Amino acid sequence: MKLRDFIACSAAAAIAIVVTARTAGASDFATFRSPSGAIGCVYGDGTLRCDVAGGVKPLPPRPKSCELDWGQGFWLARKGRASIVCAGDTALNGSAQVVPYGMTWRRGAVACASTINGMHCLNVDGHGFTIARGESRSF
Repeated sequence: MKLRDFIACSAAAAIAIVVTARTAGASDFATFRSPSGAIGCVYGDGTLRCDVAGGVKPLPPRPKSCELDWGQGFWLARKGRASIVCAGDTALNGSAQVVPYGMTWRRGAVACASTINGMHCLNVDGHGFTIARGESRSF
C-alpha cells in the first residue's frame, strides 16, 4: 500500500469513528417537556433531570455544599433515590419534544408519565419523583 493510500484510508476510518461516536452519544441524549411547558426534562448518560417553573415546593433548606441555584428540580439516576438539583442552568426548554398528557416517555432505566397533575418519573428501583407547579416530592 502506498503512503498516499494509507493516509486516505486512515482519514476515512477516523471520520467513520467520529460519526459513529456522535451518533451513539446522540441517542443517549434527549429533552422533553410537559404540554404546558412548566416542566422540562433532560436525559443523558443514564441520568434524568426535570425542572419545574417556580422550583420545587416545598423546598428543603439549601445545603452548604450547593453554591449554585438550588431547587429548580430533581435528578434521577438508573438506581437510587432522586435528589434536588443544585445547578447554574435549567432543563426548561420551549423547543423540546412535548410528551402529551396520558403518555409515558422511556429511555434506559427511567420512565416519566405526563399527567395534568405533573410529571411522575421512576427508575428501575422504583424510586423517583413527582414534579409539578405548587407541589413536588421524591420517593
